[in-house]
Order: sequence, then structure tokens, then C-alpha cells
Amino acid sequence: EAEDGAKVVRVENLDNPYRKQTNFNSRFKLTLNKLYAWALSDYDRVVMLDADNLFLKKTDELFQCGRFCAVFINPCIFHTGLFVLQPSVEVFKDMVHELQVGRENRDGADQGFLVSYFSDLLDQPLFRPPSNGSVLSGHLRLPLGYQMDASYFYLKLRWNIPCGPNSVITFPGAVWLKPWYWWSWPVLPLGLSWHEQRRATLGYSAEMPLVIIQAVFYLGIIVVTRLARPTITKLCYRRSDRNLTTIQAGFKFIALLSVVAAYVFPFFTIPHTIHPLIGWFLYLMASFALSSIPINTLLLPTLPVLTPWFGIFGTLLVMAFPWYPDGVVRALSVFGYAFCCAPFVWVAFLKITSHLQVLIEKEVLFPRLGESGTTSGFSKLY
Repeated sequence: EAEDGAKVVRVENLDNPYRKQTNFNSRFKLTLNKLYAWALSDYDRVVMLDADNLFLKKTDELFQCGRFCAVFINPCIFHTGLFVLQPSVEVFKDMVHELQVGRENRDGADQGFLVSYFSDLLDQPLFRPPSNGSVLSGHLRLPLGYQMDASYFYLKLRWNIPCGPNSVITFPGAVWLKPWYWWSWPVLPLGLSWHEQRRATLGYSAEMPLVIIQAVFYLGIIVVTRLARPTITKLCYRRSDRNLTTIQAGFKFIALLSVVAAYVFPFFTIPHTIHPLIGWFLYLMASFALSSIPINTLLLPTLPVLTPWFGIFGTLLVMAFPWYPDGVVRALSVFGYAFCCAPFVWVAFLKITSHLQVLIEKEVLFPRLGESGTTSGFSKLY
């Protein structure tokens, strides 16, 4: 804390009386703790921020705003991802009282409560910072430039908001595409800018040890599967074995599941908040390494199994291309690429299934009892 120049104030969680509302989202259970900002009476002004704000320039003028200031990114509802307040213990106590008596709250979170508490903000004048540095009073609306919805950027791939300074970007919308998740870029181009600010401030010391361990682990898998190609243990059967069809179908299912798992499993193991460039590099390494396991142990064809890998890599290149004229062209390019890739993925799937069927019919994987297959059950060393 001291190293980062920050002072952490620890508080007890405020009880959320709205958690039983039908529309309540459990991820908002603790957001009412934002109300503690009004209890910071040691300060003249407080600028309250959510973690998904991306600052494009200095915004020191916000400390000149009035007793409460917020941005209307919705025509009728202001956004609480960034707001300015004048601390007041009396106001804080009144807010806690309003919680206890059950003030109306549409979403059960901090935004619904504050919109209800400051219901007249829409009628207040727009904040214009005085050039002499004086501090204003009363309630004021902040210009949209202090909470620019990232969606506006994705349409034009540039900013064109004339009202107020284009200072702060916010990322409302799908939780799983918040900018701190490594996979949000290049799906959402601004995620990389958010991570660049994090890299320059907090860094990634918490995530890097696990990243290094995983990278070494997956590299080891690649080396082992490259040097030694073990084949699956053969399952012997008699001609009268009625369960053979079930065994073969189960084997096909396991083989296909292992290929799918190679591309899905890394998403759950890579640290979610690592830098996107590191995250995608580790994902490509992990999926390649895990794909090599079914290729070598189940004798699957290499290119069809790796077709999704090449498709994902190409998708990243298409989405990360920096010279699109606008977001519409970018979206059409991504959809066009996906449309072109779909037949290749389907053909790869058919080749894998047909190859498995050939192996089974030739009794390479399921020889009859007393017979030997065409390949050794141990490793081939190259």
C-alpha cells in the first residue's frame, strides 16, 4: 500500500437489504460499500472510480465539482462508475438510514440506490470547471466525456464526443468482457490500453509466477510428445464380445472430447487478469501442447487436430489488425473470416472421425484376443 502511494481504508460490509429482489444480481451484493465514500470526512472532495475506467488524460478539474456530480450515459439514469462527492458524515448516516427503511432501488446495487437518492440530478446544470480553480457547490451533471461508453468507440474506432473533454472511458456491458480479462482483447480493442495502464502502475507480479510455471509445464509436454510418441494401450476382444460397439463408440467420444478439452481447458487455468499478450501466448502454447497428447497417444492426424489452433491464431490477427476504417468493417471482416474458416473446421472434424473409424476397422487399436496390432504398444523414439 505504502509503496504504491495508496491509503487503504478498511470497512465493514454494509448489509444489502435488496438481495431478495427478483432482479437482484449477486455480484452487486457488496457494491453498497461505495456509500462509505461519504464518510471520508478528512477530504474535501472524493472522486469515486470503478476498476474498469480508462483515463485518457488528467482529470484534476473533477475536484472542483460540487457536492455530488455524475455522468448520464443513459438518458435518464446516471452512471456510478465515476462520480464526485463532498464527504459528509451526516449524509452517510442518512444514506444508511434510507437503506434500513428500504428506499426504492431498481437494481439492488449502488447505482439504483444513488439514482433514487439523488433523483433531481437530471435537472441540474452541467459542470464547467472554473478557470480560476475555485470549487463549485451543489449538484452538477458531468459531461459525457468523463464516462464515455466503450461501445461508442467500437462503432467508429475513434472518439467523436463533442460535449466536454474526452477524458475517461468506461466498460459497461458483459461481465466476462471486462477489460481486465486477458481474453477481452482483441475482441474489444481498448482492453489492451487498459492493461498498458495497469502494467505501468501495478504490474503483474501476482500472476507471473503461475504463468511461468504453466509455460514450463506446457513446454515440457511439447518436448516429451515430440521425442516419444506413446500409443494407447490396445484393448483386446473376442469376436463374440457384444460390447465392442459400445467400446468403440466410447473411444471415439473420448478422442473427440480430448481434442475439444485441449482448446477449452487453458481458459480455466491461465490467470484471468494477466496481460492479454501474455495470456494469448500462453493459451496458444497450452492448446498446442495439449493437442499433441491426443495426436500421439490416440494416433490422430496432426493437421486436422491443429486446424482450430490455426483458426484461432488467424482470428486474433484479423481482430487485432489496427487499420480498419471503422468498427463495422472490422466486424464484417471477423464474420467473413469465421465464415471462411467454418468449412475447414468441419472437414477437419470429418477427417478425425474417419481416421478413428479406419483405425478401429483395421484393428490397430482394438485387436482380437491372441493377435497383435500393426504398431508397438510402447513408445517410438525419434
